[in-house]
Amino acid sequence: MRVLFIGGTGVISTACAELALARGIELTLLNRGRSAVHPVPAGAEVIHADIRDHAAARAALAGRRFDAVVDWVAFTQEHVEADIALFRGRTDQYVFISSASAYQKPPSSLPITESTVLDNPFWQYSRDKIAGEERLVRAFREEKFPYTIVRPAHTYDRTKVPGAGGWTGIHRLRRGKAVVVPGDGTSLWVLTHARDLAKGLVGLLGNARAIAEAFHITSDEWLGWNQIYAALARAAGAELRLVHVPSTIIERYHPQWGAGLLGDKTYSAVFDNSKIKRFVPDYAATTPFSAGAREIVAWYDADPARQVVNEEYDRVMDELIARMERAF
Repeated sequence: MRVLFIGGTGVISTACAELALARGIELTLLNRGRSAVHPVPAGAEVIHADIRDHAAARAALAGRRFDAVVDWVAFTQEHVEADIALFRGRTDQYVFISSASAYQKPPSSLPITESTVLDNPFWQYSRDKIAGEERLVRAFREEKFPYTIVRPAHTYDRTKVPGAGGWTGIHRLRRGKAVVVPGDGTSLWVLTHARDLAKGLVGLLGNARAIAEAFHITSDEWLGWNQIYAALARAAGAELRLVHVPSTIIERYHPQWGAGLLGDKTYSAVFDNSKIKRFVPDYAATTPFSAGAREIVAWYDADPARQVVNEEYDRVMDELIARMERAF
């Protein structure tokens, strides 16, 4: 099977590329060649071109046809529109990487299924993903464009620390400082290791039954944010110190952080994964976050140069904690 990844060196896409190659897929990556964290997996062909430069992308892919195309960097309806024009008649399956944040916020019921309405009034990122999905549905109705939609939730690997500011939270805990946690820290959340998500996504490639279908692919482990930070603190050998701040207050101090909270992380989000398990019967998420947290800390500790503190988030946390202490 010949597969094209547009991107292919991100957190999720690298794990998927490695698994695809291990399963004998003939994989080509189309990207700009700028990834500094994840190297190109051995065995993948690389074409250097910018997918946003339509003429250059078309020239780079001239004469090529793929059994499946996965675009890891399509974020808007315009990006999807360009992909439809580029791959019309040149692939049997176009996979759009959407987002589980597109589901209704706040959700009217749990667990979330693929039939949960898509509606996020808080976050533009999510609304853009919804618009991309709607364009693909219309393309299928009008011309049978063969799409599959995948909605990752919060997916990580050893290079990604969950929580605002990334490594900043662990840096603070190791120095005896508190970390800001939205709400009371008990809303349920799902963290999925990229290795686990890869099993589901790669299993969908070339699967004719997956055409015109949407899937989320997540872990079945549900954790509150207090538990998530407790796992990170244990892995880092640090005392757990948390200060709880309402998401609406965080949004006032840091609109970008707040948009992601009000548009996603503020609300409990647990998922029914029965659909992906029907289509990919061997799918199972097997990495608990306790193990994932140890991987994260070990990777950062292996090279102190990786331990970059986000000064902006660090400062905002200090300000929020000081204000909460004065108020209470």
